[in-house]
Amino acid sequence: MTTEESLRPQSLMLTFLGDQVLGRDVCVYSGSVIDVFARAGVGEHATRSTLTRMVSRGLLRRQREGRRMYFGLTERSAAVLADGERRVWHTGAVNRHWDGSWTLLGFSLPESWQRQRHDLRSQLTWSGFGPLFNGLWIAPGEVDVSALVTELGLSAHVKVFRAHADAGMDIGAMIEETWELSELAARYEAFVQRWQPWETELPAADMALSLRLLVQAEWLGIIRGDPRLPVKHLPDDWPAEQAEKTFRTVYERLTPLAQEASERLLDLVPVRKGEDGERESDGARDGDQA
Repeated sequence: MTTEESLRPQSLMLTFLGDQVLGRDVCVYSGSVIDVFARAGVGEHATRSTLTRMVSRGLLRRQREGRRMYFGLTERSAAVLADGERRVWHTGAVNRHWDGSWTLLGFSLPESWQRQRHDLRSQLTWSGFGPLFNGLWIAPGEVDVSALVTELGLSAHVKVFRAHADAGMDIGAMIEETWELSELAARYEAFVQRWQPWETELPAADMALSLRLLVQAEWLGIIRGDPRLPVKHLPDDWPAEQAEKTFRTVYERLTPLAQEASERLLDLVPVRKGEDGERESDGARDGDQA
């Protein structure tokens, strides 16, 4: 099926691993990944290239078993996936319990630090912030950004405050000026239109695993760009709740068939403890038997 956009193979890979590997201490055979991704419309070359790049970036580990190469998570990718799992299943897309507080973050970076500025803005967006003014970003609730600021090496250039709006402040207007609500709403509405038919339809068994992969990856891509603004200050017809209902219904409907397919299609082996796995090397780049 046609998804919201051409999902990046790395996004699909992380979603796949979060679904099948996270918390299980297993590695998955490259040939299994290629098979599932082919059913999701991703070619073998793109899948292999994605595995290679993710190993070189420290997001995957290799484990050779005979002539077969298996891939598992690193501490870094496990942390990324655990955060995504919280966003999807625990935090949710609708913020009904806002306490009226805001987190304000101000930063001042040298003009030449374009990469650092881009990285900071990307991380802030993922954390729910929007640009209130140039160099001053805001997010609803109490958001702990200490780890991301430290990781980016920008602690000396960032100041963080907790705040409440003045009684005369038009919060709804501020939200509309700071975040692109119409674009986000359109993404939620398009998601519902694409996936709602699968609330009542069932695919062939082998396609269920790939469809569940696609719906998860697309949903995570949308909520990553959602700052979870307080629902009391959003339009009455805000579509996030309906979209989340569609996601959960489709996911649950696909799950029995997807689990059956995963048992048949996926070759998994236990992680060998005490090993870091093979890193990128010329000999291992494309030599595994898929």
